[in-house]
Amino acid sequence: MDLLTTKKKAVVTGGSRGIGRAIALTLAHEGAEVCITYQNDDKAAQETLTQLEKAGANYPIALKGDAADANFPKEVAVQMNDIFGGVDILVNNAGATDDGLLMRMKTESFDKIVATNLNGAFYMLKELTPFMLKQRAGRVVNISSVAGLKGNAGQANYAAAKAGVIGLTLSAAKELGSKGITVNAVAPGLIDTDMTRSLTETQLTNALAAIAAGRAGSPQEVADLVCFLCSEKAGYITGQVIAIDGGLIM
Repeated sequence: MDLLTTKKKAVVTGGSRGIGRAIALTLAHEGAEVCITYQNDDKAAQETLTQLEKAGANYPIALKGDAADANFPKEVAVQMNDIFGGVDILVNNAGATDDGLLMRMKTESFDKIVATNLNGAFYMLKELTPFMLKQRAGRVVNISSVAGLKGNAGQANYAAAKAGVIGLTLSAAKELGSKGITVNAVAPGLIDTDMTRSLTETQLTNALAAIAAGRAGSPQEVADLVCFLCSEKAGYITGQVIAIDGGLIM
């Protein structure tokens, strides 16, 4: 417990697998009580709860709901207040993709991806930061993407949503900074998750060729960065967008 010097209460959306799970487990290892949210995979959520207990969380919880539902964060807020007495850390990680070329993309696909990736982050901020305002302290980390920084062919919906997350981060940082609350964004590049494992060999080869480090990143590497931004040691870092991409966009 080197980074979180006092017991913190954390919410990690989309925390049942991949990057979200790694973040939740790292926060628990550092001493935080953790609530994860998830949408569909009950088995993965239960596995994560088991791992959170092993990592040191005394009473980990998993709440099932749709990130695009404006009412779901209200439920999260009630549960966090009733069980832990508040929220110190919010990591907006819930996300989804539905790729397709711009001219062929259905409006429903665009709306769905923006609602999950961008609207969901806004809803959580709106409902959970009042706890932080009351105590004049808190950490928010929004998970964006390098797609939100440079665009990506076939991902107009996803890139637009992740660029929106950056704008949301910067505005929230300006509003909340004087209240002791930091708000930052992390923009992962190619990370070894279920999503990237679905790439074809040609797609993966082309992606790796553009990365200075010559490899994909790991969920743990992203989690370590997020955990640092959630710590007391990062108290003077706010309004930043930090790419963790092995040199993809430099």
